[in-house]
Amino acid sequence: MGARGAVIMAFFGAVFAALTMHLQWQVGSAQLALPFVGFLAIAGAAFHTVRLSGNSIVLSERTRKALIWSSVGEGIGIFLAVNVVNNLHRPDLLLPAMALVVGLHFLPIAHAASFRPFLVLGMFLVTASCIGFVVASPVGGEIAGIASALALWFASAAAIHRERRIKLV
Repeated sequence: MGARGAVIMAFFGAVFAALTMHLQWQVGSAQLALPFVGFLAIAGAAFHTVRLSGNSIVLSERTRKALIWSSVGEGIGIFLAVNVVNNLHRPDLLLPAMALVVGLHFLPIAHAASFRPFLVLGMFLVTASCIGFVVASPVGGEIAGIASALALWFASAAAIHRERRIKLV
């Protein structure tokens, strides 16, 4: 919701980008660190925002519980998605499956917090996932992976901007 959550979203955006580079484009070694440079830039902006004086975004107890349970479900869902994809011998479906789980994870948080941007983010990730499942390999995985990375990075920047605006008022 704020700068601290932006760091988590930015990290997973970098993971999606690196996985896309490795799985879809067969990029290896040091080049896979490039998305994490973007993560470090976003994290730096987030940490700067956290240190600003002023009131931070405070989560309600309901939102905090939804965030915890949704994140637990996301972890379990990604574990299951990876195993299902591996057992089906369909590595081309890994990124769409992960995008689906991550997108679904945002929906209960959006509901509990009455926060429309998380609903939009969740629906965008689910849509990217569906496109990734439907479009033939390797393009489907590329679409799901890159769209997920960009969406999470955009949401991170928006979250940092939101908290900065709240603190500077």
